[in-house]
Amino acid sequence: MAAEAINVGVVGSIRRIYVFRGRAAVKPKSVLILEDSLIIAMEVEEILRSIGVEHVEMVANLDEAAKALDTQQPDFALLDVNLGEAMSFDFARILRARDIPFGFVSGYSDTGDFPDDLQQTPLLVKPFDDTAMHDFLRAFFSSAG
Repeated sequence: MAAEAINVGVVGSIRRIYVFRGRAAVKPKSVLILEDSLIIAMEVEEILRSIGVEHVEMVANLDEAAKALDTQQPDFALLDVNLGEAMSFDFARILRARDIPFGFVSGYSDTGDFPDDLQQTPLLVKPFDDTAMHDFLRAFFSSAG
């Protein structure tokens, strides 16, 4: 699938992200949330449902995330970077290989310390509010809210 680069403001900084043709014009119908904090995952789910996402799957660790991909391919994934005992970078690479758009959600303020191949991944910095989440999703899906 072809990708085109666009510049968007993400949490106050300019980042180059890739919007996949065929997915950019619609809001996601299904989203996978990889987040070890149940409270944050539930907040994200609430925001996603408020913009019309039909299916939200919340998983708390890498094993659950891998099992979720075995059963369905989401339109988009939100990945907490630090899952306590593990980082989500390898899972992000699996998503990339499967052509599933994803973004990171983290308390880290930028991606400068991330692996080189993931430094250009869009980042939503915690804590965030509904507006920040909507803006973040608009970078991927032009009608997401």
